[in-house]
Amino acid sequence: MRPGSSPRLRTRTLAVVGLGLACVPVLALGLASALPVIPAPSSARAATTPRSAGPLSPRLAELAKPAVRSASPVKQAEELSLAPAGPGSLLRDGNRVLVEVRFDHGAAAAADDLRAADAEVVNASPRYQTVTVAAKPDELKRISGVPRVAAATEVLTPITSSTCPSGDVVSEGDQQLRAAEARDAEAFGVDGSGVTVGVLSDSFDQAMQAVTGGPIATHEEDDVNSGDLPGEENPCGQPTPVGVLQDFETGVADEGRAMAQIVHDLAPGADLAFATAFNGETAFAENIETLAKPSGEGGAEARVMVDDVTYFEEPFFQEGPVGVAVSNVAADGVSYFSSAANNNLVDLIGRDIASWEAPQFRDSGGCPTGLPSYASHCMDFDPGGPVDSTLGLKVLNGATLRLDLQWAQPRSGVTTDLDAYLLNSADKLVAQSENFNATSTQRPFEFISWTNSTGAARTVRVAVSRCDAACDPTSGGDSGSPRLKLALLQNGGGVTESEYPESVGGDAVGPTIFGHNGGGDAVSVGAVPFDDDSTPEDYSSRGPVTHYFGPVDGASPAAELPSPETLAKPDLAATDCGVTTFFSFKAAGKWRFCGTSAAAPHAAAVAALMRDADPSLTPAEVRAAMAEAAQPIGAFGPEAVGAGLVDAMGAVGEVAESVPPEEKPPGKEPEGVGPEAEGADAGGGSPPTAAGAVLPTPGSSAAAAASPATGVVDRVAPKTFLRHRPRKLIRTRHRRAKAVFRFRSNERGVAFLCRVDRGRFRRCKPRFARRYRIGKHVVKVKARDRAGNVDRTPAAYRFRVKRSPGA
Repeated sequence: MRPGSSPRLRTRTLAVVGLGLACVPVLALGLASALPVIPAPSSARAATTPRSAGPLSPRLAELAKPAVRSASPVKQAEELSLAPAGPGSLLRDGNRVLVEVRFDHGAAAAADDLRAADAEVVNASPRYQTVTVAAKPDELKRISGVPRVAAATEVLTPITSSTCPSGDVVSEGDQQLRAAEARDAEAFGVDGSGVTVGVLSDSFDQAMQAVTGGPIATHEEDDVNSGDLPGEENPCGQPTPVGVLQDFETGVADEGRAMAQIVHDLAPGADLAFATAFNGETAFAENIETLAKPSGEGGAEARVMVDDVTYFEEPFFQEGPVGVAVSNVAADGVSYFSSAANNNLVDLIGRDIASWEAPQFRDSGGCPTGLPSYASHCMDFDPGGPVDSTLGLKVLNGATLRLDLQWAQPRSGVTTDLDAYLLNSADKLVAQSENFNATSTQRPFEFISWTNSTGAARTVRVAVSRCDAACDPTSGGDSGSPRLKLALLQNGGGVTESEYPESVGGDAVGPTIFGHNGGGDAVSVGAVPFDDDSTPEDYSSRGPVTHYFGPVDGASPAAELPSPETLAKPDLAATDCGVTTFFSFKAAGKWRFCGTSAAAPHAAAVAALMRDADPSLTPAEVRAAMAEAAQPIGAFGPEAVGAGLVDAMGAVGEVAESVPPEEKPPGKEPEGVGPEAEGADAGGGSPPTAAGAVLPTPGSSAAAAASPATGVVDRVAPKTFLRHRPRKLIRTRHRRAKAVFRFRSNERGVAFLCRVDRGRFRRCKPRFARRYRIGKHVVKVKARDRAGNVDRTPAAYRFRVKRSPGA
């Protein structure tokens, strides 16, 4: 459509923007330092100024204007009704902004055309007919002229769910979730060995400034040297460094490194890998699938994954591209954990008020006077009383309101165009969002960001208008009345009152879990304070989640489900506000990492312990065992805490091959005890030491004690032999293959210690069976006798697992 042919103003805002949140445990990306508050513009364009409905979104069209593109990022944010930094701001890569360019067809082939327009291609997704680019503002018009471009939309900085064993610093979650007990040799002796945990967040080792200001306290090298991360200089014997597949450099806080520290605290034997989730929604999805790939294909072979990122655009009412990626890796055996996010809000009398949802658009027959003249069909927020065309919200001074509006139509199948507006108490328009949903973006999504810099708490009013053919003959939608939902994505604070705080008349209030965080194949994790097992954090998002359409798995609209699918979310709860070396705020001299961003890696680490105990576990078995073992959290129900608080001892006990000695049924000999047990000499004699029994170490009083029969101190180390070993080359059609070893010794009553690849020696049975991933491996075993003497020349065996489709 030619410029000037649409009657709607689509981007210009009268909003006051900025991010002035103080250091409270609700800050996305841990942004604890207040950013400058931007004064309100002195004048505003008339609300009826026409806008073009070309491929560029209204915000990008505004950004492309010479006066705006030459302005500072702060001024640009003001013009676009966005925060200048943090969640909901333009996602930037240096002096470029990230843009998702959607094509009707031929997206992959169009990448060269976009490069010719001087855009940097970040990711191309033929599946979704979308190319994500990084572009300077003066390149945006050239992008819109690329053939077959259907829409070009700005990428908003997503939410992460943080707030303001090993190593010098260990999270208290290690004790709270009983992971330390599960690692103990007298229990299960698991530490995550043989398992790779993939972490997705903003960045790993790029930040130069701490979240709370000043230089960042540590970098990866420091964390390795202190034992808080694995690496060559790790003093705890964990030499494999974190494998970084892709990092992100601009405006980041290294939250991924803080998450990796938590996993390493609880599962120090696990390998770690990282990939950024900050290159756009489809690139995030592709990095999930890359982490799961074999190393020979550029992946990390992660069998457990965890993320803490939510894109505002992720759908409320169906699985989006990230959720599809999660389902894909779960089908291939990956246990996937995601933060539930920090978006719950509790009002002054304890009601959860962070969302409002209606079963259909109810036309009030008019709109508030402060809205543009073309807005004439507004939502009636009162389900039963007098018509009410606005929803009142009380916003604290300095807080940023982030309002996400979506409706129940599938991506690429949007026919109804809804717009969102924000009015002050004087009925003056202060912010708006007006995308061309039905004709351009094909996403049922509008987003408003507004900062209250008035000096006091203020009540503002939200209006939702339906723009049909009468509103905009060219770019308007139909007169449909779809289900719609408003979510206040506040990272836990800033809004204290809602005009409609309770579910009534079919309208639902409260749940804010959405996107892949609430997907069917992701384990959604809520947060519980490290020092209080009786309550979840107020900000921990509530469920449930309901889907009405199939997943977004390509450029065509998904079909409506035969009946709505309701998912009980979150699934579990785990520790937050534990200590780290640098992230994200200091309290009593310790850096503490709060939010569901911290809870999710705690849960993922426990899954690594479980998969160490039994490598053949499926994601469904991991989830079921964790739910079965979870502990109640006060009187809170599943919409707040899922099955309850993660319990590593109980979860590992559900799946471990052997039961800890103290839990064995009375009168039953532990496995490996008796004259016929593997490892005992044929001539009988004393049985091997039971798995999990405490053995003296050399130099201890027990080791130095003389034999009662002979009076001679035993100082002779046993020898270790392999009775059975696998083939040197194991072929498999799968990602892993099972190998079985059997050990013996020249002494009676020994215990065996096994080491796989670069892991640590830990207790194992005379029959040692586990699954090994594709590649080369070495297994070492050494015997330890009752006096504590250990074979100094372990038996070793090297072999290789090869993937072979015909095996």
